[in-house]
Amino acid sequence: MSIERLGYLGFAVKDVPAWDYFLTQNVGLMAAGAAGDAALYRADQRAWRIAVQPGELDDLAYAGLEVDDAAALERMADKLRQAGVAFTRGDEALMQQRKVMGLLCLQDPFGLPLEIYYGPAETFDQPFLPSAPVSGFVTGDQGIGHFVRCVPDTAKAMAFYTEVLGFVLSDIIDIQMGPEMSVPAHFLHCNGRHHTIALAAFPIPKRIHHFMLQANTIDDVGYAFDRLDAAGRITSLLGRHTNDHTISFYADTPSPMIEVEFGWGPRTVDSSWTVVRHNRTAMWGHKSVRGQR
Repeated sequence: MSIERLGYLGFAVKDVPAWDYFLTQNVGLMAAGAAGDAALYRADQRAWRIAVQPGELDDLAYAGLEVDDAAALERMADKLRQAGVAFTRGDEALMQQRKVMGLLCLQDPFGLPLEIYYGPAETFDQPFLPSAPVSGFVTGDQGIGHFVRCVPDTAKAMAFYTEVLGFVLSDIIDIQMGPEMSVPAHFLHCNGRHHTIALAAFPIPKRIHHFMLQANTIDDVGYAFDRLDAAGRITSLLGRHTNDHTISFYADTPSPMIEVEFGWGPRTVDSSWTVVRHNRTAMWGHKSVRGQR
């Protein structure tokens, strides 16, 4: 039994209006009202995919990990108990806020709140209408993109995410952080998406390095690049990754040291996949332009 997909991301941020403009006018998500003090945003037929609430954290506040039904949720509860991982069940108020039918609340080994849930709300009667030119986002069975988790102990994090939550290693990239510093990043999948979570001991004081959204077309990527370039947010130029072959760029969010990756065209994993190791993140491009544009 394992997690099936990444369902949603919740951020606690110092500047909610800046995030609202960023997610709608720059990224192209659809504003979808509020739940409590959190503003909600859509990327597809789901009632929401990203939530933004006020808070001093300026970071990822929680991540929603989806399973298919109530029986799968109970199997995950059994697995957590067997592994000695503490969890609570979300009450009715939290289920209504998250718009799900059931959820378990826990933390990963380094304090990131995780919510394992089933039964999300869908809104096919209210079609997704992007707030900026984008034809749509790739979600479905692959969930809403990925995030890169910054952890002090990759081995401990790997044990939790693979042995307890059921993620599977896709590959490793040794990322050069300086002339004498290389950080291995472990990329994990739970469905056909090459990675839903990546784990790395990046020396930054944040829970995540970035989150990624996958657009339907390469033109969506180009238009988004132009919008974020005009906004002065580009941190790396277009490039293609060595491991999943995504063509993408990176940009700053309104929260310092957290970026968004906007991409298209990754390859998927299947039963024939072989774990490999890379020593570069990009085949070409992804030149850093932080502070230069």
